[in-house]
Amino acid sequence: MNPVHKKVSVFIHNGKPVCESLIELQYVDEVWHGNGTAPLLPSDPYQKAIARFWADFADKKIIELEVKLWRTKEEEQARAKKEFIETLKLLEGELGDKTFFGGENLRYLDIALVSYYCWFYAYEKCAGFNVEAECPKLTAWAKRCMQKESVANSVPDQQKVYQFVLYLKKVFGVE
Repeated sequence: MNPVHKKVSVFIHNGKPVCESLIELQYVDEVWHGNGTAPLLPSDPYQKAIARFWADFADKKIIELEVKLWRTKEEEQARAKKEFIETLKLLEGELGDKTFFGGENLRYLDIALVSYYCWFYAYEKCAGFNVEAECPKLTAWAKRCMQKESVANSVPDQQKVYQFVLYLKKVFGVE
């Protein structure tokens, strides 16, 4: 139902498709936050732009690097691992000492980023590093997110993601 890319993710609401994860998240915020739920995006335009910037940055950068972490070897994988860790450290810097990116509650950026957490184990196994050792604050944030029932019930199991990556490695001949 994605008219351009013909791929997921597509959110169907009232029979109409809304495409791409970050746009879907903004749509959900606009449609439902007035119904007694807290808004996902800040009301301040500047803070809203910052949240959107970091979500877009992570969406582009992590997806670009994740394939390199499991699909490449040696020097290229080492470069991808270094850049991936640098990217996570940038996000960790944005988190700072806050409980969540949204402050004391899960908000837009938290929701946009937490789905990457289930892939960390696969990246670690494929590229030989430890996210928690490199980015302890970001890992602690992800674990806090996973304590939320809504998140834990929505994010795939890390072992299943790793098995999927192993399958992809076979399909692409990266053994």
